Amino acid sequence: MDITFYQDAKNKILKLDLFSKTAEDLAKNFSAEKGKNRRSQVRKFYDEVLRLNSLAKSRPGDWRNIHPYVEMLIAKATYAEGRELVSENFATFMRKAVTQVQVPQDLEVFANFFEAFMGFYRKYQKAN
Repeated sequence: MDITFYQDAKNKILKLDLFSKTAEDLAKNFSAEKGKNRRSQVRKFYDEVLRLNSLAKSRPGDWRNIHPYVEMLIAKATYAEGRELVSENFATFMRKAVTQVQVPQDLEVFANFFEAFMGFYRKYQKAN
């Protein structure tokens, strides 16, 4: 599973299909993992990403204190995986996504990607 936000990270140029094909493929993969990644669990992570993104926007000078909470999403995903609430693939996705978040702009991209993913995930969860 290749979750890379940028085709050119240095110049912050997004991958063309990030919010379409990449998000849809990921949603299909997670939906196929029967008994894992319940929408309510995934939604908790999505809500937390939105909350942190909103916080980063409203307090732009406080990024150094917000960023550690973004990093903590890795620990939360690992914990949820350990409790069998999400799959290993979901925890890996969170790790790969969070490690790309270095500045508030990256968090905005992650939040938008997660939004696109959730739209597709809803569709594929219903289908399974």
